[in-house]
Amino acid sequence: MKTGKPKHRIKQVLSSQRKWPALWQWKKFFKVLNKREKAVFFSFLVLAGISLIVFSCSFYFKNTTVIASEGGTLKEGLWGQPRFINPVYANSDADRDLTELIFSSLMKYSKDMEIMPDLARDYPEITEQGKVYKFYLKEEIYWQDGTPLTADDIIFTVKTIQNPEIKSPYLANWVGVKVEKINDLTVKFTLQKPYAAFLENCALKILPKHIWEQVSIENFAVDPHNLEQSIGSGKYKIKEVKRDNSGTVESLTMEKNNLYSGQKPYIQEIKFFFFNSEEEMIKSARQGNIDSLNLDNKEKIKDWQENKLFLPRYFAVFFNQEKSKLLSQTDVRLALNYATNKEEMPKKIIHSPILPDFFGLEKPETIYEFNLEKAEQILAEAGFKDENNDNIKEKTIEKELAFKFKSQLKTGSEGKEVSELQKCLAKLEDVYPEGTVSGYFGPKTKNAVINFQEKYAQDILTPFGLTKGTGTVGPSTRKKLNEICFEDPLEVLELKFTLITIEQDQMAQIADILKKQWEKIGAEITIQTYSLFELEQDFIKPRNYDALLFGEVLGAVPDPFPFWHSSQKTDPGLNLSLYENQEADQLLEDNRKSSDIEERKEKLEDFQNIVIQDAPAIFLYSPDYSYFVSKKVQGVTSKKVVDPSKRFSDIENWYLKTKRDWK
Repeated sequence: MKTGKPKHRIKQVLSSQRKWPALWQWKKFFKVLNKREKAVFFSFLVLAGISLIVFSCSFYFKNTTVIASEGGTLKEGLWGQPRFINPVYANSDADRDLTELIFSSLMKYSKDMEIMPDLARDYPEITEQGKVYKFYLKEEIYWQDGTPLTADDIIFTVKTIQNPEIKSPYLANWVGVKVEKINDLTVKFTLQKPYAAFLENCALKILPKHIWEQVSIENFAVDPHNLEQSIGSGKYKIKEVKRDNSGTVESLTMEKNNLYSGQKPYIQEIKFFFFNSEEEMIKSARQGNIDSLNLDNKEKIKDWQENKLFLPRYFAVFFNQEKSKLLSQTDVRLALNYATNKEEMPKKIIHSPILPDFFGLEKPETIYEFNLEKAEQILAEAGFKDENNDNIKEKTIEKELAFKFKSQLKTGSEGKEVSELQKCLAKLEDVYPEGTVSGYFGPKTKNAVINFQEKYAQDILTPFGLTKGTGTVGPSTRKKLNEICFEDPLEVLELKFTLITIEQDQMAQIADILKKQWEKIGAEITIQTYSLFELEQDFIKPRNYDALLFGEVLGAVPDPFPFWHSSQKTDPGLNLSLYENQEADQLLEDNRKSSDIEERKEKLEDFQNIVIQDAPAIFLYSPDYSYFVSKKVQGVTSKKVVDPSKRFSDIENWYLKTKRDWK
């Protein structure tokens, strides 16, 4: 006899003990629901799914952040043509931009314009009161072709620049600097005098010795390694150079250098496109063909980011006090300063050669505010008037003659005055045909004097009732000799001079503004413009100008010595005003020697005030550098740079692509 519960009963009991429905029950779930219940159920199911997705996304975005990702190609527009991707020669904007990315240096600039180690593993050891700098290189640094970079490359680069036959524009920075190899990873520089800003010199990009030692001096400037085959140790290396049928470079592509010793950039490639004008670049940007460019004009590009970079540079009118007698007069230079309305300049105006706002220095004690009445008053007190109503002021001055007849000369006289007499009479063939200059007053000289007296009898003899010459050089004869033999002692100095500048629209506009402003005080200005090459070779180097509208660039550590010390009045110095002041010279020398920041500030401020009082120039404006990038370019944060090319100093932080990562 069977005992126990039936099977279906057991199943029911077991089911009643479960908290969650069995599978066979779930299968019958939709059969027990009516149509309305099913709609409600599915509505709740969809809402639950959406809630889960929203919650998951919220959790993900809340606990992750957008970060830079590797990859992409940055397309940059440049104005001009590349010629030297070579630290020894790179002097144009395009050349410096490309050199900045391809080469490394002992020291480099941070995005905040601080000088920090690059190839050097730390800051140098400085000994002997600032005259000796010893650098230790990082280990395992390589050129882009895989060759190790050593102290030999540092020494080769410096000595190449120091070679006058190479004609490097950076020669002046390395004059008198001795460079020595201690070992493969240690190099020592010895200076003739302490120089507080020497670390800036060490931001020089380094050449590969194993490449360039094979190139002769004659071929140094034309070797292919200056462009297509350039080899460096920087963040990028050249991938491709494209030229048109005429040989003009259309584009240059760089790719990331995986052998770079520092932080590698996110952006995989940078492609540079070269344009003949800003207008062409702007058009290309608006068409979406480039992602970044710099502009000098006020035009903006819609929806692009404008990054204003502050540079330690300024533009001024430099007065050549040695070539122009007019501009050698302090009163004239002061009047021109007061007659200059800087508010009409399209840039940030300045009043000093050391940019106190940029470097955190005190403003100058004297500022020449625009004041036409003051300018007119200064000129009037200096004797300048418009006597002939031609709208040009002039001043009559009496010149001091180099020589003047003062003594009575007769037969038997001798000496310098007799020699000068003979030289003078010899210029008149009908008076002294023999032309002998002996310094002795003999019969021939007496006869020549008689001829001279009778030739100019109305002035020499007639007033005294004489008809025949006496042969003796008396007062009336000396007066006439001084008139005939030497230039007129009275000189009319007109308020007119030539202003030269570079052949660029912006500079020509500034020159024209100045011309119109100075015309209001009776000055006539002739403007001449030249290409940069012509300006440097034919005018700046030989100091062949009256006034020059030009720019000067200071460094991260302000050192006005090359621009204002009297020893820099001739090329390769850059004292464009040919300025000379012993007190200013001493302050500039002391500034170079001192390593105390506060002391250097004091020296610079004192120097600033002396220069402004002497008015060797008119300091006009300091232009910002406007660097425009499209919205897809991220990470551009620099605010101060010593040179436009240094906008790339932190390019390793720029990026085009992003990804999300957990916090």
